Amino acid sequence: MRKSLDTLYDCAAYAAAVFMVGTLVSVLAGILDRYLALGFRGTDMYAGYCMAAAGFLALAHTLKRGDHIRVTLILQKLTGRAKHLTEIWALFAATLLAALFAIYSVRLSYLSWDFHDISTGNDATPLWIPQLAMAAGTIVLLIAFIDELVLEIRGRRTTGTNDEALHNE
Repeated sequence: MRKSLDTLYDCAAYAAAVFMVGTLVSVLAGILDRYLALGFRGTDMYAGYCMAAAGFLALAHTLKRGDHIRVTLILQKLTGRAKHLTEIWALFAATLLAALFAIYSVRLSYLSWDFHDISTGNDATPLWIPQLAMAAGTIVLLIAFIDELVLEIRGRRTTGTNDEALHNE
């Protein structure tokens, strides 16, 4: 199960990387179109879609790698059972929020599909298509939070510290 979950998080991260490249390609196509009048339509919209997809699909991977911003002011003062219970509480709250986020993201995608909602830009893209990446990213984030919560309850969760956060400027 652990290997499957890690593969899921890695696949979402790879998809995010592909969408980052898509953002670059869209921006470059827009720049070329301004100078050469190639007739590309909606490149700025597609760059935005790709950027949003990259951000949402990378959420779970960054959570699992300990790269999300955490306020540990209280946690660093706690030890033992108090720290464990506080972590469980925080992860449970985050899981509930991620579940709401996932439910409403999926619902938004479905309603956009159901109402045939299209982009107001000159690309006229059906909005459910770029919203699928948001829905997928939030679902994978929900799975990652559930994973973290179960690991914490079992006492198997390891929290790595990001070395970058330790540097003071």
